[in-house]
Amino acid sequence: MRTKMLVVVALLLSGINSVLATPQIQHWQAPSGARVFFVENRNLPMLDVAVDFAAGSSFDPAEKSGLAGMTQGLLDLGAEGMSEDDIARGMADIGAQLGGRIDSDRSGISLRTLSSAAERDQALDILARVLQRPLFPEAVLAREKTRLIAGLKEAETRPESIAAKAFGKAVFGDHPYGVSPSVASAEKIRRDDVEAFYRTHYSADAAVVSIMGDVTRAEAEAIAQKLTGQLPQGGKAARIPPVAMQINTSEQRIAHPATQSHILIGAPGMARNDPDYFPLYVGNYILGGGGFVSRLMNEVREKRGMAYSVYSYFVPTLEPGMFQVGLQTRKEQADEALQLVRATLRGFIAKGPTAKELLAAKQNIIGGFPLRIDSNKKILEYLGVIGFYGLPLTYLDDFTGKVDKVTAAQIHDAFKRRVNPDAMATVIVGAPEEKAEPAK
Repeated sequence: MRTKMLVVVALLLSGINSVLATPQIQHWQAPSGARVFFVENRNLPMLDVAVDFAAGSSFDPAEKSGLAGMTQGLLDLGAEGMSEDDIARGMADIGAQLGGRIDSDRSGISLRTLSSAAERDQALDILARVLQRPLFPEAVLAREKTRLIAGLKEAETRPESIAAKAFGKAVFGDHPYGVSPSVASAEKIRRDDVEAFYRTHYSADAAVVSIMGDVTRAEAEAIAQKLTGQLPQGGKAARIPPVAMQINTSEQRIAHPATQSHILIGAPGMARNDPDYFPLYVGNYILGGGGFVSRLMNEVREKRGMAYSVYSYFVPTLEPGMFQVGLQTRKEQADEALQLVRATLRGFIAKGPTAKELLAAKQNIIGGFPLRIDSNKKILEYLGVIGFYGLPLTYLDDFTGKVDKVTAAQIHDAFKRRVNPDAMATVIVGAPEEKAEPAK
């Protein structure tokens, strides 16, 4: 009976691929040189637009870490002919919203507006001005620097922030992925630095424009050119240096008065275009990415009650980002929990997943996939990822099929080659006092 049920579930999973409707993505290059990715959806009178650049935190000068975030944050705080209040009021008057994002690889700005001509045109006029003619006012920069420095000082007291900073350094060393802003680096940022960063990294030929919603292809073409036609031209090509994939084993214990120990374990993992992406993705879901159905959660929380939450994930970036395992636990049992996590990780790498774990993971991932593309905003996010990382236009069409084809042998092979339990960094903040070292 059990075998029959597994067969039925497998057939249901394979059938999902044939009925799931994914958005049709159109792609072209604007006259400005920007790459454009567009999905037309006339079901709602809404338009979502995002423009991304290779201008993430990894492009910060080492001595002025935080510059990328400061540049992105200042874009909508003053543009030619408009103060930050003018920009905010202009958007509020038509019910539109500006948003922004930045990570280690990219930064950008987004817009959500009604698609009716009057509201759409006003919102796009403001966005075009913000993107192409920012002012970076001295007074606003000074205010935002003060705010950033205050936030950094506060972060220096929080165990999760201390752990993340130390862990990034332990995994990546001096590579830009491992560098975090500091009070000293933030204090060095000047308006000339912001202007130079903008001119270098916010160029038209480096822009990725994502458009989703209630406009025609012709209207989308005009929108993309309007938003990028007057961006800086010929900025220096942005490059991130290679990541050293093999690191030495290290363990850093940092004293903190918190009642719990914050534990992070990991090493460099995979890039966004990694050929092992799907075996590692599905395998990690089984290991620690699947919440309550993951092996780490079962071993650490369900069986032994040693943590409320324990997780693992890969950060797929332009160069290989980190693979991380994390948990919080009471100080007196931190070492025991750490040993258990390491043993669970070793066991998974040594033997791979069971057939039952793999089937359950595929069922959950494939069954949940429609929820990943059930809104314009979510599809817009995927357009940005597909465009920025050069993924196939059929990425969303192919996703569930690629998940379904992953085998236990592929997961076992990928993890054995890519995750070495004998070459990982460990950081414990709020470690048991008798073994703890002071924060550096």
